[in-house]
Amino acid sequence: MSSMDDARRETLARMAQSRAQIRQLLDPPSPTADSEGDEAGGAGAAEDRTFPRSRTMRALLSGRGIGTAGAVLTGLLVARPALLVRALRLIPTGAVARLLLVKGISWIKARR
Repeated sequence: MSSMDDARRETLARMAQSRAQIRQLLDPPSPTADSEGDEAGGAGAAEDRTFPRSRTMRALLSGRGIGTAGAVLTGLLVARPALLVRALRLIPTGAVARLLLVKGISWIKARR
């Protein structure tokens, strides 16, 4: 029985290590010491926070997140094109087009 317990402990230790690595990859960088003082409830605390505030949106808007979203959309297009078309109808196309236009213009300006 002790060999089973040892194997279980090793497995649990590896799982804990994997979870810590995943958490380290997905968590945003810790805030600086200056912004920690503002979060206590000062008047400018809401103004100093960067956009987007949610961890999910930060992950999606990062380089890896955009690549992952593109891979998911491509897989969805290949597997179920009708479902992708229905999902695209839910997206506000004007806002997305504006966002892509701004990104494109800033990219062109950065190249100069």
